[in-house]
Amino acid sequence: MKALDSMERVSLGIFPTPIQRLDRISALLHTNVYIKRDDLTGLGLGGNKVRKLEFLLADAKRQGATVVFTTGGAQSNHAMLTAAAAGKLGMRAILILKKRGVTECLGNQLLEKLMGTEVLFMDTDDYADIYAEMDRIGESLGVPFYKIPCGGSNALGTLGYVDCVREIAGQGIRFDHIVCAEGSGGTMAGLALGAKLFLPGTRVHGMMVDKDAFEEITPRLMREAAALLGVEIEIENDDFALRDQCGPGYAIPSEAGDAAVRLMAEQEGLFLDPVYTGKAFAGLVAMAKEGVFRENENVLFVHTGGAGGLFAVART
Repeated sequence: MKALDSMERVSLGIFPTPIQRLDRISALLHTNVYIKRDDLTGLGLGGNKVRKLEFLLADAKRQGATVVFTTGGAQSNHAMLTAAAAGKLGMRAILILKKRGVTECLGNQLLEKLMGTEVLFMDTDDYADIYAEMDRIGESLGVPFYKIPCGGSNALGTLGYVDCVREIAGQGIRFDHIVCAEGSGGTMAGLALGAKLFLPGTRVHGMMVDKDAFEEITPRLMREAAALLGVEIEIENDDFALRDQCGPGYAIPSEAGDAAVRLMAEQEGLFLDPVYTGKAFAGLVAMAKEGVFRENENVLFVHTGGAGGLFAVART
């Protein structure tokens, strides 16, 4: 797509990421299950945020920013990867994170310490407080700064996963279903819009790991990303499917998610995390058992990374 190719981006990742068939999982679930290895995107410990950051940090550079702010939970994969990407581009990253979850020097906090990242915690549940603090600190610095929203989930970040579907479409396998975690909305919205553009007939399923209003967030981001591309396309709520996999709460492991993490490790030697991909894969397993997927269908699970959080949040 010419409009997508014309969007400015920086090079951060190693693409295309491979698609692999999960033979043992497929036999257990009686359907053809594949995995898109976006845990191998090449920056830091890999993950889905690299695709988004290629567009977002290109915009930051275009605006002359030398400082980048972002936010998330204490073990945010997005925040850690933003710091890694900013450092690679010679920019200063300041993370203002919610003081929730594991704030000790474990998991992504350890990685941020290794990178010398400036990390501040705010005792708030409202991201508006955090974005206001970004403005206050940024203005005090007296240099151009750029704010990236939680998860990199705005229209520009969403383009990373529109492009991912174009990549998938060129990898030689026709998929009936794509399944991913939905934690801030951008990845799911990009996949759903990308499927409409490049894989018509493919059903995209978002496994909600938070309690946000994704039935509103997802189509809004799809429309905003389509507008950036200059694409006139009708976006409807039945263009995608959502499933609640949050369990006891965001960033709190669930029984089903923990079981899915163990299943993937035992059967395929691959590691998911208990906050995002474990819960999302638990949803895929449940859907297979419920008969949502037919035996001859191809199902693609998007592995969005999260290894850092695995070493801080996981339980056995």
